[in-house]
Amino acid sequence: MISLDAISINFGGRELFKDLSFVINPKDRIGLVGKNGVGKSTLMHVIIGNRKPDTGAVSIQDGKTIGYLPQEINVTSTKTILDETLTVFEESIRLEKEIEGINHELETRTDYESEAYSELIQQLTEKHESLQLIGSGKQESEAEKVLKGLGFSSADFSRPFNEFSGGWQMRVGLGMLLLQVASLLLLDEPTNHLDIESIIWLEEFFQNYPGALMMVSHDRMFLDHITNRTVEIVFGRCYDYKVPYSKYFDLREERFQNQMAAYQNQQRYIAQQERFIERFRAKNTKAKQVQSKIKQLEKLERVEFDELDNQAIQFRFPPAPRSGDTVLRAIELDKSYGPNLVLKNLEFEIDRGDRVAFVGKNGEGKSTLVKMVTGKEGFDGTLTIGHNVEVGYYAQIQEGTLNPEQTVFETVDNIATGEWRNIARLRGLLGAFLFGPEDVDKRVKVLSGGEKSRLALAKLLLHPVNLLILDEPTNHLDISAKEVLKQALIHYNGTLIVVSHDRDFLQGLTNKTYEFSNQRIKEHLGPIKEFLNHHEVESFRQFESEPKPSASKSKPEPKKATEPTSNKATKRNYKERKEHEKAMRQLKREMHNCEKRITQLEEEIGDLEKKMQDPDFFSAKSEGQDAIYKHADLQKELEHTMERWEKAGEKLEALEKS
Repeated sequence: MISLDAISINFGGRELFKDLSFVINPKDRIGLVGKNGVGKSTLMHVIIGNRKPDTGAVSIQDGKTIGYLPQEINVTSTKTILDETLTVFEESIRLEKEIEGINHELETRTDYESEAYSELIQQLTEKHESLQLIGSGKQESEAEKVLKGLGFSSADFSRPFNEFSGGWQMRVGLGMLLLQVASLLLLDEPTNHLDIESIIWLEEFFQNYPGALMMVSHDRMFLDHITNRTVEIVFGRCYDYKVPYSKYFDLREERFQNQMAAYQNQQRYIAQQERFIERFRAKNTKAKQVQSKIKQLEKLERVEFDELDNQAIQFRFPPAPRSGDTVLRAIELDKSYGPNLVLKNLEFEIDRGDRVAFVGKNGEGKSTLVKMVTGKEGFDGTLTIGHNVEVGYYAQIQEGTLNPEQTVFETVDNIATGEWRNIARLRGLLGAFLFGPEDVDKRVKVLSGGEKSRLALAKLLLHPVNLLILDEPTNHLDISAKEVLKQALIHYNGTLIVVSHDRDFLQGLTNKTYEFSNQRIKEHLGPIKEFLNHHEVESFRQFESEPKPSASKSKPEPKKATEPTSNKATKRNYKERKEHEKAMRQLKREMHNCEKRITQLEEEIGDLEKKMQDPDFFSAKSEGQDAIYKHADLQKELEHTMERWEKAGEKLEALEKS
């Protein structure tokens, strides 16, 4: 159907692809994989004709159509989302005209047995199938069905397109693409802005999709449920595996081991021949054999050995400045968009050192609360940021945080201060995030989603912060980059808030979970595994696909009529009990945080004392003095933290006895 023949591309002096070839067949379900920056998105642009290869060609069978979903879209339409979606049915008019033309040609031809006549019949059948799916009379119902599947409500259909966030606009773009019923769909990270319910709906939609699919995704489960073929790009070459994503790993390892064995065997053979040549080169009696072996080596086709691509980002967050004990406090906090109430009467407190996961279905207000904390959204009620709190924010969509016209280097240079006002240091920082010398002058607008994510992370390192807020930080990161980010966050010593659907990423990273549901939040202490166990599910896919409780089944609001004194006393006792329980929870949380910090401080003091035992450590006078001051500060903080732990324990013991 579509073939890529010997595609080669040189990008900024670097060979991106080298003689890359493969064929896309009807009904193929291809997962296109490889590390960030290997050229997956570029390859899609080559297939749709937006980028011409330096050598090679893409061949597309007549009558075949291609639909493409980029990682980001830039649409400013003021149409309603339903009207914007319905614009895709302009295709049905074109199909009807093409069918009419083919029918007219068939009426005038008599070469019924020819290959050309059979090809026309095939084209007519395909166009009728496409028209049947998007044909007249059911366009609006099909559009509504797809939009609802992607998470929109009926009330959303009449809202202007430009009122929606970038993530929801991407959903509209995806819906429009699905309705076109192209022969091949190219999807670049289609699940990044979808919740679990929408992902499951999309999986079911693709089960019955009549065309072929090729997708880039870092969602392993999604790829496993959809794909039957995996094409890997590594060091400019591609390897084609006729299996789903999870099985591809085993075959890749097998290929690597076989390739390594063949390479090693050949290297041993070459070494043997070279030793023979070197040993007998000067002997006349062996001259003929020596020349024969030299010619054999010259003609030998060398086994190429693909080293594994182990390149990965490398970074640590700078030490967090000390903040007040309370980092964030909300009292009777509400958020509405017109008549749409998103968050209602929130009350919570986040203390220094807390590591909080925000979880829940899309649309429940997680990103909205983050934007309220960072000052990007207004609110009603009280939301207080604590003393000396410096906020670092990683947005779910980078379109508002990165200037598309700036270069990679300008992006960090324009905000760098202090010791970072140094070209060499900034280039070193960018290098740690895999931006080589040929990448630093690229404009942001040409970067892939993964590259933009890495650049946004690099920006966070330029200023020390003590409250780090990350909204879906793993969306555009490959698996190895996710792990590097996780390790950096584990070692980060400030307060952390992470919005994520990724259980593996959150496991071992957070110690508290805020569950967003029905305009409220519920606090769960402990790691994410305990939260999922509480809901008796194994993954966020199960948790988020659980049906919401119906509003009609919720308990009615208590009547405000005058009640007997005994009822008032019961209410007063209930309120006192709830306050008592809340106080105990706060004290337990305080003790938990203190215990964790005590462990960290003892480890830091121990590591520092080991270094100070080295006789050469104090040879650098300034380094030795800094170590002494740091050791004193750590000891002082340890004593203070232990005092807090003891006081909290005494108060908790008193409450438990009361």
